[in-house]
Amino acid sequence: MKSNLQPPSSLIPAAQYVRMSDEAQQYSIDNQKTAIQEYAAGHSFVIVKTYADAGKSGVIATKRNALRELLKDVVGGQAPYKAVLVYDVSRWGRFPDSDEAAHYEFLCSSAGIPLHYCAEQFANNGSASSSLLKSLKRSMAAEFSRELGEKVFRGKSRLVQMGYWVGGPAGYGYRRLMMSADGKAKQLMKNGDHKSLTTDRVILVPGPPKHVERVRRIFSMVLAGDGCARIARELNRREITFDGRRWTHQNVFKIVTNPKYAGWNVWHRGTQQLRGKKLRVAPHDWITMPTAFTGIVSQETFDRAQAMLPRRADFLWSNQEILNRFRRLLKVKGRLNEAIILKARGMPGRGTVRNHFGSTQRLYEAIGYDPGNESIFKTEQLERSVRLRRELFDKIKEIFPEHVAISHLPKRTRPILRVDDGYFVSILLARQKRRAGGRLHWVVEPCAAEREHITLLCKMNLHHNRVIACYLFPQMNTFRSHRSFKNDPWLLTGAKVNSLADFYEIVTRISESRRPQSVSS
Repeated sequence: MKSNLQPPSSLIPAAQYVRMSDEAQQYSIDNQKTAIQEYAAGHSFVIVKTYADAGKSGVIATKRNALRELLKDVVGGQAPYKAVLVYDVSRWGRFPDSDEAAHYEFLCSSAGIPLHYCAEQFANNGSASSSLLKSLKRSMAAEFSRELGEKVFRGKSRLVQMGYWVGGPAGYGYRRLMMSADGKAKQLMKNGDHKSLTTDRVILVPGPPKHVERVRRIFSMVLAGDGCARIARELNRREITFDGRRWTHQNVFKIVTNPKYAGWNVWHRGTQQLRGKKLRVAPHDWITMPTAFTGIVSQETFDRAQAMLPRRADFLWSNQEILNRFRRLLKVKGRLNEAIILKARGMPGRGTVRNHFGSTQRLYEAIGYDPGNESIFKTEQLERSVRLRRELFDKIKEIFPEHVAISHLPKRTRPILRVDDGYFVSILLARQKRRAGGRLHWVVEPCAAEREHITLLCKMNLHHNRVIACYLFPQMNTFRSHRSFKNDPWLLTGAKVNSLADFYEIVTRISESRRPQSVSS
């Protein structure tokens, strides 16, 4: 009998790219591979490499490591294949901008490695009709994500207004209680627990009595005129911990400004459309339900606390009010710089300025102030440092997603790494400067609130846009400022980090050596 199999020499080597959006689609990748294999057998291809993004959304490419590796191999000329096989257009990506999907496909085709969509009705021949259908499919894939987002939003809004919790962790002082579909309590949920059934619901109930009492004490201190920073210092002085770690003024601020502590179910305080930029939502657009839970404090206490808070929320700043504040400060001081702005009371933070105007320089232009070339240079350096610091956080989180989290309030405070849901690691950028004699040194100035934590010291170049060396230190509480020159012996008290891939191993070793010194509540 004549065999239908072609000899291996006549087969075209191809790679397959497969993707599923979440772990619930447990058979999706296998199904894609089966369909791709059938297409390959019928079109003289043989699969020589597989790129798989499991549990990755198709909306954004930066988190899809397999797709990035594929593009790197193709563009770099290192691909051992002549074609890429994908199940359909949506598996390649549901990008909000359909041109992004076309761009990635063009990178492949321009390198001589075309894409073949195995389950689509159009032919992969580059004809006008196939190109038109492909463009339509890309737009449909993006529209699917938008429509799904709208459906999820409406569904969660309805649950919130029914009194159910959809906002993630319960927060300090509360616990999540799982409810059955008929309204019967099932069990208290621990951090990281998920519902047993999709029909189950979750409500909030007061947590441990000592946590409830501390929340009430925090509100009492606000009503007595204490600010969030002072309250955090007092709690730390009394060795009261916040879920095993030290309190910060932002931990306190999150509690005293969240209506859930007065029994409100509040959701949609922030939004992120299709993995885009995270934005705050004005209070009048929040999804709310009063008296949904047992409040830890009364509504009157909560309202009085809001009136007593000395710090206002960033989303309440208008462009005009920011400009007026800076104009008044300029009139009083005669000039503006970072030090003057930081010392002035009632000024918006750097993140607020960046969010409204893009940069401090643009704000200066809006008020008609010329800070001079030197000040502009320093401002630009500072903004480059801020971007570099943010990139470091994202890179470490990307390398160790199961061990590292970023703990911060967006645009409100310095972010800090939380490792294994336990201890903190500060990231400290050391600015490089040149002395009058031409000798270079690095300025090491740890943040006062982070000196007792493990610190990743990153020495920057002269332009403050690149890290040239990293060291991990158990703590930074022996000085306020230090000038580190080349071959500084002080660096030997830390551990050299040759690659961020070594970060977790080294920081774990340092943490274990510090463990006997930890203080529990």
